[in-house]
Amino acid sequence: MSAAGLRLRSVCRTVAGWRLWRDFRTVALLWLLMCLVVSMTKVYNSDNNFMIFRGVWDHTVAGLPLYGPYPGEYSDVNLYGPVFALVIAPFAMMSRPVGLFFWLLALSAFLYVSVRRSNLTRRQQLFVLWFTTHELLNALFMQQYNVGIAAGVMLSFYFVEKERDFWAAFFIVLGTFIKIYGIVGLAFFLFSRHKLRFVGGLAFWAAVMFVAPMAVSSPEYVVGQYAEWYAALVDKNASNINELAGDMAALSTNISLLGIVRRTTRVLTYSDLWLIVPGLLLFAAPYLRLGQYRHTAFRQTLLASVLMFCVLFSTGSENSTYIIAFMGVAVWYCCAPWQRSRSDVALMVLVFVVSSLSPGDLFPKAIYRGLIQPYALKALPVALVWFKLSAEMLTRDYGLSSQSSLASPTR
Repeated sequence: MSAAGLRLRSVCRTVAGWRLWRDFRTVALLWLLMCLVVSMTKVYNSDNNFMIFRGVWDHTVAGLPLYGPYPGEYSDVNLYGPVFALVIAPFAMMSRPVGLFFWLLALSAFLYVSVRRSNLTRRQQLFVLWFTTHELLNALFMQQYNVGIAAGVMLSFYFVEKERDFWAAFFIVLGTFIKIYGIVGLAFFLFSRHKLRFVGGLAFWAAVMFVAPMAVSSPEYVVGQYAEWYAALVDKNASNINELAGDMAALSTNISLLGIVRRTTRVLTYSDLWLIVPGLLLFAAPYLRLGQYRHTAFRQTLLASVLMFCVLFSTGSENSTYIIAFMGVAVWYCCAPWQRSRSDVALMVLVFVVSSLSPGDLFPKAIYRGLIQPYALKALPVALVWFKLSAEMLTRDYGLSSQSSLASPTR
């Protein structure tokens, strides 16, 4: 290596060793600044999603339909459940720019707390927070609740681990009643030591979430809106499957493993169940390894699988949905009780470059618009990680002594 190359390596090592990268306050401050910058660039310009969310509250109070178009207020339509009206209410009551900023801040804080409250070690938490920072920025630009879904799944796992199943059920039901994705938290049921309490919590919180919007509307209105929500989701799923070509907006959904197959084959006539059922079987197969349940790393890897699976096998996956999958990728990498290989590192680089950087301005637009977006290839690196994770869960012993620098206990 040349002298210049050696100097560059030395500088990189020096910068990488700075203490500030190991300080949680650095991450928190960066995320705060991200919320501020995004809110300032989006408000009064392209905060359409936030305006849809504000409309959920306004329309609920006024007794208006939640799932119809309101071209005078915003483009597109709402697809979140009626209980979301209560979640967005504090931010809808603020002025538009202030509400947007605090909405983004609340989502980011929710995700930050979910990582900090997890049973990951300090170094693992830092790794997850730093690795997902850019993808969080992508999600914040879209202002959607996907960040909250990722946080809710993380916290539902945490509360099952802490044997506080009642609160695990809360986050599962909350996510489900807002955007369906939260239902994947049920995957942690077999790890629960208090299954009756878990089921009881699900029933209790489902009843609460169902009736809660009635406090600001009426029972008839809420029941009717739940029926409309179901119909809207069915229509949206059909639309996601059929959009194989068109402008950029038409290619912004079904960015998933399902989308890769459908867009490369250009076939509309088959059912996605031909892919979903084998995917479910592969996802569920590690549950048969009962002897591995006692290992924290095995359970954490199942958490990672859940976070990736719900994105890879959903026709509703968008660019902003990948904050959920990225949390899974980061957890997968840092929780293995063995030293990660060079191929694993290469996979992480591929995930970051193709799945996170590609939609941004720093990535060549010709490649993104000509190859990655039309064929949903943002999903491909994450799918490769998920297949490798599945193979590891079926074959590796998670009871090994930790050899990974990220897995060593440092708290």
